[in-house]
Amino acid sequence: QVQLAESGGGSVQAGGSLRLSCAASRSTYGCWAWFRQAPGLERERVAVIYGNGGTTAYADSVKGRSTISLDNAKISLYLQMNNLKPEHTAMYYCAARPGFGVSGCLSAGVQNFNYWGQGTQVTVSS
Repeated sequence: QVQLAESGGGSVQAGGSLRLSCAASRSTYGCWAWFRQAPGLERERVAVIYGNGGTTAYADSVKGRSTISLDNAKISLYLQMNNLKPEHTAMYYCAARPGFGVSGCLSAGVQNFNYWGQGTQVTVSS
């Protein structure tokens, strides 16, 4: 079992930045991801990171403005988001799939992750 707890969400104005954190209850090697879900919409993947952090992938909507990273010593996952826009308003979730391979990780969707946090709300005002 892996328990995940997100933090770092909040309310910011458009153009601002936030750094989301996800603390894990134990170290695990595999696939990690950030997802977001806006009201009335499906949960969508924002970014994934594999293994020790050397392999990442991003949704087109966040490329160039977001960075996913992993701190194995702190057993934490991060998402740095810059130049935020109102359309980025959503509940953000971290997810983990221990033991998942790199090719599967890079194409992984909601159904591939078996551990989830409770989410942290991000609200961006114009």
